[in-house]
Amino acid sequence: MNLMPWLIAVPLGMGFILPLMPKRSPRISDLLANLATLLLVILSVSLLGKTAVYRVGGWEARVGIVLVLDGLSGFMVIIVAAISFAATLFSARYMDRYTARPKYYGLFLLMVAGMNGAILTGDMFNLYVFLEIAAVASYALVAFGCEHEELEASFKYAILGSVASCFVLLGVALLYATFGTVNMAHLSEKIAVVAPGTPAYRVSMFTVMLFIAGLGMKAALVPFHAWLPDAHPSAPAPISAMLSGVLIKAIGVYALVRVMFNVVNVAEVAPGMLYALMVLGTLSMVVGVFLAVGQWDFKRLLAYHSISQIGYVMLGIGLGTPLGILGGLFHLANHAAFKSLLFLTAGATEYRTGTRRLEKMGGLGQKMPVTAGSSLVASMSIAGVPPFNGFFSKLIIILACVEAGRYGFAAWAVIVSIMTLASFMKVQKYAFFGRLKEQWVRVREVPFVMQVSMVLLAILCLGMSALLLPGPKKAFLDPAANVLSEGKDYSSTVLTAQTTGDQIVVSRDMGEK
Repeated sequence: MNLMPWLIAVPLGMGFILPLMPKRSPRISDLLANLATLLLVILSVSLLGKTAVYRVGGWEARVGIVLVLDGLSGFMVIIVAAISFAATLFSARYMDRYTARPKYYGLFLLMVAGMNGAILTGDMFNLYVFLEIAAVASYALVAFGCEHEELEASFKYAILGSVASCFVLLGVALLYATFGTVNMAHLSEKIAVVAPGTPAYRVSMFTVMLFIAGLGMKAALVPFHAWLPDAHPSAPAPISAMLSGVLIKAIGVYALVRVMFNVVNVAEVAPGMLYALMVLGTLSMVVGVFLAVGQWDFKRLLAYHSISQIGYVMLGIGLGTPLGILGGLFHLANHAAFKSLLFLTAGATEYRTGTRRLEKMGGLGQKMPVTAGSSLVASMSIAGVPPFNGFFSKLIIILACVEAGRYGFAAWAVIVSIMTLASFMKVQKYAFFGRLKEQWVRVREVPFVMQVSMVLLAILCLGMSALLLPGPKKAFLDPAANVLSEGKDYSSTVLTAQTTGDQIVVSRDMGEK
């Protein structure tokens, strides 16, 4: 279990080493970056199903830094590692069109380090610190092309991201001023005994609203979504895949649900806050898909669908029922796969055609069969067509709404799924099917490593439905869902481990109670 800190140390260290690599040997940077992300995949898989508390330097939680690995954080680091590896593999040839490749990889891995740190940290202040590491690196990566569009999008993203960070930092400060600790487990223990109506209770509820605003902005929930439609299309395609596939989840959705379920335990303390998540999720689903349907910029259309699909995740988790939480987390994992793949296929078409406008494409499937096939798989997945992975997670969320008596929310989920299908039928028709236009006669498929990256993600879209089988479900989905469903158990798990005095304490398999 000494491997756990390496999930942060590897990308953080490589993030500082890679910018020192010689520009004249770009393949060295490609090799080191891909080795780093491959190592993260191996490390994260090796830790699956384990729970542990790591006290950095052996300090007590009140004064030191604590890393916590449980079913939810293990679930998230695997997702981040898998998408990061696909993105760096795709970058190996895609970044030939850019300069300063070592700096690109340095920023990329700093962003990964920030995400892994935010996922594993066990205290609120370091959550804020790691959120900022990931966010600042992403601001620079959005502007990496240094064109007018990229710089404007990055500036807008940085301004709104800074506002979100201020909300988060203010919430952390209020919790520390009220309860005298920033350790998540200690906070959970203290908030659990606060009586309703007391000043401490009101502070807790106010901080939850601050976190919903701040982390909701980082997750791009409506109405906090204004930065995303500009930032995602402007970034290089692998960064768009990272932003949509994992960043808005790791520093937005994950951080928000961790605080709400495991620190404040709103399911028992303030159920109305969960209803707010359901409303924000449904609003994001509807607004996102309506804005996407009319888009002709391929990457901008995908950006609006990111808003819509995150709405499904928040709707499922906001139900607060075991089935809803399971469906929300399953859709989070599925969305990471199919939306990252969609952005990579959009980047591949732009790489060969030089345009993102759908109406200017046409018939590209004849010349780019791997890209077209991957895009079709991802399109069917996001639209919820069986037997692709997106169908099963959406179905679980809809059934969870019906089970909870939320029939209106279930109806909206169905309507949005139908509109998503219509939107991606347009994408397939105008980009890859139909008559091949004369200007694309000489277009050819993207380089091999870019194809490999897309095929790997397409296989995930086809194979992730197997996670609902008893064995994979018990190993991957159930432990993550249990952490949120049994939110009050988080503090006892962490604090019990700390009282033993060991540097690292491994408890039971997280698939068992």
